[in-house]
Amino acid sequence: MTNSATDPTVFDHDLDARGLNCPLPILQTKRELNRLNAGEVLRVRATDPHAEIDFLAFTEKTSHRMAAHWQQDGEYHFLIEKGR
Repeated sequence: MTNSATDPTVFDHDLDARGLNCPLPILQTKRELNRLNAGEVLRVRATDPHAEIDFLAFTEKTSHRMAAHWQQDGEYHFLIEKGR
């Protein structure tokens, strides 16, 4: 995990994007984030090998914040805090 201060078990919504390839994980994440209130945390699980690069770029270019990300058992996990 990249942010040890963030508890990976604390999130408001969960998105399972496992088995999907680019650009579907990002597109589904955008759609889900549109449903959330600012400050809520979305956990995304993905298996796309480019997921880490894609999600880091996505959060750098939007108002959303990457609270934490890590890889475990062949899956990528992201905690994304919705921006304004």
